[in-house]
Amino acid sequence: MALPKVVFVLGGPGAGKGTQCQLIVKKYGYVHLSAGDLLRDECKKPDSNDGALINKHIREGTIVPVEITCRLLENAMRENMAANSSVDSFLIDGFPRNKNNLDGWNEQMGGKCKLLFTLFFDCSEDTCIQRCLSRGEAGSGRTDDNLESLKKRIKTFTDSTKPIIDHYAQLGLVRTVSACGNPDQVFEEVQKVFDAVLKQ
Repeated sequence: MALPKVVFVLGGPGAGKGTQCQLIVKKYGYVHLSAGDLLRDECKKPDSNDGALINKHIREGTIVPVEITCRLLENAMRENMAANSSVDSFLIDGFPRNKNNLDGWNEQMGGKCKLLFTLFFDCSEDTCIQRCLSRGEAGSGRTDDNLESLKKRIKTFTDSTKPIIDHYAQLGLVRTVSACGNPDQVFEEVQKVFDAVLKQ
């Protein structure tokens, strides 16, 4: 079985990661794995050993232990590749979120996949907050789409995730896209990134 190819997708809460990932999947055939969605789904399983712990971290806006997240991501990649032999490219959205995530990924997954690049959606704090609050008002059902949780999530992103983006930037593995426009405008820039990678 070929090594899975991975693109990390990072950006603050409300930067539009999920929306853009759906568009990338449609056009380029990647499989979208949202670390947050995998963790939220795990919480809903009545027989999960980790559900209560994951839920506590989500409510507090803190980061779930890396061993749990890596295990869920690895299982999801394996299941997708086993179900469809033509699948080998994955968007991993919302991971790695801090140095512990990065180290854990390198340790658990380093030799098991090929990192193509990190896609960073750069968006102002005000825009991120406004989008998440609108999403919450529209009934997103997410327990963290409220102002109190958002402030914690933005602080976590600035303190913990931004240094990871800087780390990959030093390795030449970051492609930055401004996420302040509407989804179509942002996707135009995203397509330039993926088209350039496909030409390599």
